[in-house]
Order: sequence, then C-alpha cells, then structure tokens
Amino acid sequence: MLVSQADVKARVGKAGTVVIDSREAPRYRGEVEPLDPKAGHIPGAINRFWNEGKRAEGSWKSPEEQKLRFNGLSQDDEIIVYCGSGVTATPNVFALQDAGFRNVKLYAGRWSDWSSVEGNPVATGDQ
Repeated sequence: MLVSQADVKARVGKAGTVVIDSREAPRYRGEVEPLDPKAGHIPGAINRFWNEGKRAEGSWKSPEEQKLRFNGLSQDDEIIVYCGSGVTATPNVFALQDAGFRNVKLYAGRWSDWSSVEGNPVATGDQ
C-alpha cells in the first residue's frame, strides 16, 4: 500500500498510473508553499483536494459522491496519492477506496520528500 520516492519516479508518466496531489490548489499550482523550499507538484500529478471528500457540514460523502470526485479515472489504474506533510493524503486514499478503487497506494514521503531532492522535477500551474 506504500510506495517510495523511487517507486514514484519509476511510475510517473507511465500508462496505467495516476498520481494525485491532495493539497489545496494554490499549493499544487506552486503559487504558495508554506512548508517546503520548493513550490509546485510532481509532474503529471492531478489535483484532488482532500477536503472535497466531505460535505459542507463536515460529514463524509457517500461512495457515489466520491465516485463523482474521481470521475475520469480508471478502476484499472494504479493510483498513487500524496500530500504536503503526510497527513491529508489519507482521506483521499479512503475516498478512492469508498469509490471502488482497489489499486490505491500512498506516497507517505509526500511533497516534502520529493521537493527536498535536488534534480527531482517540479511542475507548476494546472498541468
């Protein structure tokens, strides 16, 4: 269920793998970075803010609602989820599982790990 930085590097950009960044959109886009020296995201990652797995009053969305959040992703793909400091990726892991995805992995190393290594590619914007 866990993947390392080396695992992520080997899978980024490969068919059958989707990387999800669970942070707020401004951090994903690289507009702000309160914790790490580099701003942005892992190239090719898509953004699905973890808090969107809850309703406005704070209750957890139903499996059907979670499926809508991840519309367009294939149940057959390997999905790797990460966040900034290692905490907020977990709700997306649970949301994906609730939505029926079974090949979900957590990159617990997170953005802090990725961005700390000189030479790791960093993307910005909505790509």
